[in-house]
Amino acid sequence: MNKVQHISILDYTYSLPTEQIASYALQDRDQSRLLIWKNGVISDDHFFNLPNFLPVESMLVFNNTRVIRARLFFRKQTGAKIEIFCLEPLTPADYALSFSQTDHCRWKCIVGNLKKWRDEILEQSIIIAGKQVNFKAEKIRPLQNNSFEIEFSWDNPEFSFAELIEGTGNIPIPPYLNRESEEVDLSSYQTVYSKIKGSVAAPTAGLHFTPEVFDALAKKKINCEEVTLHVGAGTFQPVKSDTIGGHDMHSEHFILSRELIDRMAKFNGKIIAVGTTSVRTLESLYFIGCKVIKNPQINPESLHVGQWDPYQEPASSISRNEAFNSLSAYLHHHRLAALTSSTQIIIVPGYEFKVISGMVTNFHQPQSTLLLLIAAFLGDDWKRIYKHALSHNYRFLSYGDSNFYLKG
Repeated sequence: MNKVQHISILDYTYSLPTEQIASYALQDRDQSRLLIWKNGVISDDHFFNLPNFLPVESMLVFNNTRVIRARLFFRKQTGAKIEIFCLEPLTPADYALSFSQTDHCRWKCIVGNLKKWRDEILEQSIIIAGKQVNFKAEKIRPLQNNSFEIEFSWDNPEFSFAELIEGTGNIPIPPYLNRESEEVDLSSYQTVYSKIKGSVAAPTAGLHFTPEVFDALAKKKINCEEVTLHVGAGTFQPVKSDTIGGHDMHSEHFILSRELIDRMAKFNGKIIAVGTTSVRTLESLYFIGCKVIKNPQINPESLHVGQWDPYQEPASSISRNEAFNSLSAYLHHHRLAALTSSTQIIIVPGYEFKVISGMVTNFHQPQSTLLLLIAAFLGDDWKRIYKHALSHNYRFLSYGDSNFYLKG
């Protein structure tokens, strides 16, 4: 593990011209360009042809999380503007329960213009469906990483917290777009298959998919499955340490149905992840299965994957199917309809992939944990791929073009 922790972040950088950062999505999602890397061979195509490059009867795994309007703005009586960026629910801690609250809830938040907000309760009057709601925010206490526990309350029980933030919040587009969110982002920054509210960032690899692409996948008998991992703001957190060992990886919550784990336990084909969030979920699932094998009596609440768990106990002798079978049996034994867990896994060069044979992803920022994940899968070929993309005018980052990487 020491070797992995000593990886220098400066080895994972490249020069990204501003003009190649896509500020907006294409009007037709599946018209984006597609760079294909298969066993070391690079080729160029368009995203609508992705099904042609997938192995027959492989499994494509999507993250069906939905981006919430997590940026809330309040004004003090002095006129000072305070931004409250909702990260994750605290009371109740369950996303669905928090969104369904009708009078108050507490969230972990980041506060913008913090120096201007002392101890007073912020409030604003908003109109939802023609009815007035008095919406308040109170700073309860500081938390780790410059975040705060914030209590939200409102005086109209006809409306849930989900409806309030939908009525007054803003979509939190990535900071590197260097612009405020616009009306077009409400649709373009969501995947067409998004369902479960909770993310503060989109799983952007999925933005290219359209109903037409899904029809083509069905004709090729590609198994399309869904997991839910709520993407946190930590996905944009830069690596500030010289080596990756000094970086604290953010934790993210995920949910998989027991039926999906049952199917994956019996599946022998190639599993391909759509996006780095799906990669993190699937690879974490393997290590949770290993924990169950080693301790069948483990408490369900202890099924968390720590940042360095894969490097401390590689468990290389346990196969993908063995890990998934053990987890399936565990869920059946405990009569759990789904696995609800969290992961802090960091995937960097030196990591041995246990579940996936390929991934669909976008181009990522220099010196980011996402680029390190890509390098873990591709080896030094990531440099050749990014050099090719830059010289062939691919569009980069969240609204940019797509990549498909496949081994075997």
